[in-house]
Amino acid sequence: MNGMSNTESNNISENQDMISRPRKPPSLIKTVINIIHRFLIVVLRAILDFWYKGKEKSMPPIEDLLLLESATSLAHKIRVQKITSVQVLNSFIERIKKVNPLLNCVVDERFDEALVQAAEADSLIQSGVHTEKELEEIFPFLGVPFTTKDCIMVKGMLNTAGLYKRKDFRGDDDADAIKLIRKAGAIPIALTNVSECCMWWESSNTVHGRTNNPYNTTRIVGGSSGGEGCLQAAAGSPLGIGSDIGGSIRMPAFFNGIFGHKPSRNIVSNKGQYPIPNCEEQNSFLGIGPMCRFAVDLKPTLKIIAGENAKLLNLDAPVNLENVKFFYQESDGGGFMISPVDADQLAALQKVVKHFERAFKVKPKKVQFEQFKQAATIWLGNMADNSGIDFATQLGNLKERISPGWEMLKWFFGCSKHTFVGLLTCFAEDNGVKFGSEKHKYLVKKRDDLRVEMQKMLGDNGVFLYPTHPTVAPYHNEPIARTFNFTYTAIINVLGFPATTIPLGLGKEGLPLGIQVVANFNQDRLCLAVAAELERVFGGWVAPEILA
Repeated sequence: MNGMSNTESNNISENQDMISRPRKPPSLIKTVINIIHRFLIVVLRAILDFWYKGKEKSMPPIEDLLLLESATSLAHKIRVQKITSVQVLNSFIERIKKVNPLLNCVVDERFDEALVQAAEADSLIQSGVHTEKELEEIFPFLGVPFTTKDCIMVKGMLNTAGLYKRKDFRGDDDADAIKLIRKAGAIPIALTNVSECCMWWESSNTVHGRTNNPYNTTRIVGGSSGGEGCLQAAAGSPLGIGSDIGGSIRMPAFFNGIFGHKPSRNIVSNKGQYPIPNCEEQNSFLGIGPMCRFAVDLKPTLKIIAGENAKLLNLDAPVNLENVKFFYQESDGGGFMISPVDADQLAALQKVVKHFERAFKVKPKKVQFEQFKQAATIWLGNMADNSGIDFATQLGNLKERISPGWEMLKWFFGCSKHTFVGLLTCFAEDNGVKFGSEKHKYLVKKRDDLRVEMQKMLGDNGVFLYPTHPTVAPYHNEPIARTFNFTYTAIINVLGFPATTIPLGLGKEGLPLGIQVVANFNQDRLCLAVAAELERVFGGWVAPEILA
């Protein structure tokens, strides 16, 4: 038909078959490895239970009622002069000073400058230059403090991304999202800890150390926005800004029992971050979004940091949950070397499903996307690019390529300035899927097919309920043995859909439970509506300390 010979057509057909059917190791081998892996996890958990027993530290009680207010409520009370911005900032500054010695979540602060700006905000309000309504429209978060992670640039503050070669680097400008939230009147007060180069799901690095979970200090906070999730949960900040390329907002939000939203692809500008996405494809996987204790703060924050793109989301359009189609999946289906979903997690998901059945007379449909079993491979394959900038070059601050082998040798003798996981990532990338290879093409097609399938299912009024993570927050360093568990969130990044992590109380270990809710492109408002409803029913954030 196109002037090709039968031989040429057969060759093309064979090549296509090679792309769609790559060689796979025998399933028996994978099964055996999975069994051994799960046995080793049981042994490791027993050792860690023994090692960390009795070592958790208690959090100081919350004594100041201002710490229990949402950012939206604080903004309103500041505008109507029930409280002052200076009062609010002092409350959160004091809280940070109390919790940070235990948690190590804050890595830089600007308390003095922030208090000056708070006084200026109070003076503006008291001057009467603007009416209350005008203030709400022009400066919706006037006088409200906020925090962000140490990879999103704030002018004058550290911007290390947990990388030793950047330990003294300070931002010379604000990231685009920070400019927008500051323009809305919010005041940055502190930066929070991340993993090295933001590419691991425990927030630990050789510059600032390791961050501890406020619900149990022997557990992780997630990554890479782990310090932010931790500080929010500990009531050290009313509002946070995180970023997410493989779950870096949603995992910390889950482990710390707060809300976190990854927006639809390309909605919020990523300019002003380190590391910088190597290509447009990676940029579409990465999303800056809000992290907070109260669902009411998600929409106004997203609307602000989305800038001109906010109109694409139609966030103010009402959502009637009776007209929403609900789909859910209980697990990835048994991915290679991925932990089974905890019983507590499954029970929490089932409670959500039953709530929507009873309250809105809908019938959530259970689905099972088989591609989710390959989530790790799909994410890793789609992260491949042809920029020539690999992770070893990112660890060299883009000025040089470190030698992973030499640095690993130094690490064993305690001399490297890089983390073990960071160096392992270099080795994995060196031996991983290469851009343009047959495996890469196959995994891109796999992603595209899954995206189309989910888009058809979701339409413009569907949501997908899925575990944020298969287990509650593991012990420190335990993620090394559970490496691929992060793909519960990462698969959503390569698909580009919006997703919100929603807290659902505490489990039997006293650690947060939760799920993520996913919607179609630019249907973020559906995720936020579900978050608000589940907060109303299940209570949302639970304080990790006694309320005095």
